[in-house]
Amino acid sequence: MGGTVNPAAVLARALRDPASVLALDSAGWTALLAVARAEQLIGTLAHRVQGLAIPSAATRVLEDARASVEQGRVAALWEAEMARRALAGTNIPVVLLKGTAYAAAGFAAATGRSIGDLDILVPRARIDEAEAALLAAGWEWVKPDPYDDAYYRRWMHELPPLIHRERDRMIDVHHTILPLTARITPDAEGLLADSVALENGLRILAPADMICHAAAHLLADGDLAGGMRNLWDIHCLIGEFGIEGLEARAVRHGLLSAVHRAARQANDLYGTSIPERWRVWDSADPLYRRRLLARDGWGRPTRRFTRLAFYIRSHWLRMPPHLLARHLWTKWRKGHVPA
Repeated sequence: MGGTVNPAAVLARALRDPASVLALDSAGWTALLAVARAEQLIGTLAHRVQGLAIPSAATRVLEDARASVEQGRVAALWEAEMARRALAGTNIPVVLLKGTAYAAAGFAAATGRSIGDLDILVPRARIDEAEAALLAAGWEWVKPDPYDDAYYRRWMHELPPLIHRERDRMIDVHHTILPLTARITPDAEGLLADSVALENGLRILAPADMICHAAAHLLADGDLAGGMRNLWDIHCLIGEFGIEGLEARAVRHGLLSAVHRAARQANDLYGTSIPERWRVWDSADPLYRRRLLARDGWGRPTRRFTRLAFYIRSHWLRMPPHLLARHLWTKWRKGHVPA
């Protein structure tokens, strides 16, 4: 691999065309594995290149990655079951989100996917009841800082994160998919009403709403950290379910621009099949691509000022200017520094 090739772009090409890894030398493999690990895509990469004639050292790393993500999948599904049991007596509809939802439904996006915290969506009117049930079942608050706790409860789209005292697993309890102060206001009631029941009584979002949520998380709520994995989710979901009805749902949630941009970026990196009219880039798209691929050959973040700009942008989207200024000032005084 030449020194001028962006290592994150090599990862994107490997996921899009697994046979491309056969051209890598030892330095290329080192960079590919480092970036894949940093982007939480090493399990996905391991599944994509399985069966190819790759170096033995890389094979061992990827075998370990496959075993690790499988262990993580089992743990995530068990945690979802524990949440279901904790909330069963309330009859609150509980919708799984993100990686746990993909795994619970057996979707292609779950193959090799690293799964972190358990994310669930419940009706806002019943979120206090859900919190009480989880606390009674052994979850505890993570945020001891009164400012952080108040920030979540007043402005955010979720409770302050909770962690189980015995299993050491986090749960994020959402009542919508974007902060209450955000410029975009998705239809949370619509997300719940159109969710799909699983056999165990838990629910998942409808496929089009899953894509909307992934695009919202990537482009309307975050700083694009972990963006390559989020785009791979979108790539897999579009590949499995297509885009029929997607634009209508995106319009309903105020996320049409985010969905179109996410689809363009997924098409660019992974070859996602989207309509030709969606593929027309605007002047900002190269900046998004620059942020998505901001890794060096050791997996370390690069392009500091680009990352900082997207960090500030993420907060700008989350809240009005006067609240943003106060929030950033408060966090700075408490010693918070963006990654």
